[in-house]
Amino acid sequence: MDKWQKYIDEARKKKKSKSSRKSGKGLERSLKWFLDKGPQKKGGYPKKRRTNFSKKKFNDISAPPGAAGGLEEEVGEETFEKKPTLNEKIWKNGQLKSKIAQRLEEIATNFVSGLDIPVEVIDIRLTGSLANYNWSKYSDVDLHLVVDFEKIDNDVEMVKSFFDLARMRWNDLHDIKIYGYEVEIYVEDVGDVHHSSGIYSVTDQQWVVEPDPESVDIDFVLARKKSDDIATQINLINHIIENDKPKAALQSIERLKAKIRRMRKVGLNSPEAEFSPENIAFKILRREELLQKLSDMKYHAYDKLMSINQ
Repeated sequence: MDKWQKYIDEARKKKKSKSSRKSGKGLERSLKWFLDKGPQKKGGYPKKRRTNFSKKKFNDISAPPGAAGGLEEEVGEETFEKKPTLNEKIWKNGQLKSKIAQRLEEIATNFVSGLDIPVEVIDIRLTGSLANYNWSKYSDVDLHLVVDFEKIDNDVEMVKSFFDLARMRWNDLHDIKIYGYEVEIYVEDVGDVHHSSGIYSVTDQQWVVEPDPESVDIDFVLARKKSDDIATQINLINHIIENDKPKAALQSIERLKAKIRRMRKVGLNSPEAEFSPENIAFKILRREELLQKLSDMKYHAYDKLMSINQ
């Protein structure tokens, strides 16, 4: 708890400085100190870095990060098709299988115990395509921990930043799979609006929002058109980098990332929500690892900009 108070004091000091407000790095450095030097170093779960697979990368566009590596295949329409039932590996008679529920609760408990701050988890929820009829081989186990941020600190923005980095760090360090589906942890405030037509409470063992198979109606042609347009822009920006214009490339990358965020936000706030063409386009980009490519290009362009060759 003393470490948490030290983090709070340091983070607020950073937020007050002009340079930190401009760059947004001050708070991130404080968060990194807390996670690297603080309780997660001795957290309630194994911290040994994985050795039998590549370290995961994340892009800074989406919450669920894309996998590292090159594009292996183009995502087809069939991967978004409505299934006749929920995934039978995960569900039985409309209920989450008890073995899976117990394991997810254990994972959530271990994550929280490694934070060493007073966190009361109000609910543990499973959402995303595995809690719906549009599951596929690309699905993740989206495990959401519902927390009242104000009970931790009145500065909700700071608490959110802490949890964002903490869960990204956890997701980066671990490669836990449930029947082949990777577990991704998220922490959401109790007042957050979650745009999903399938939400299951692991804690209460009941549906918060039960999915309706009839509501799954995806316009894949329009979604593919939107994703192809963005893919073209990514390739054009890559040419700008190759032509030794890193500053222009960085500006284009930031504009495109903002465009992608707006696109997904519009889709999630539309009546179609997670089945909107905009959100499906986002998923296509993520599955084809184009979001990761865009983030990698940003670092590459920055390195070129900062380098002195002559």
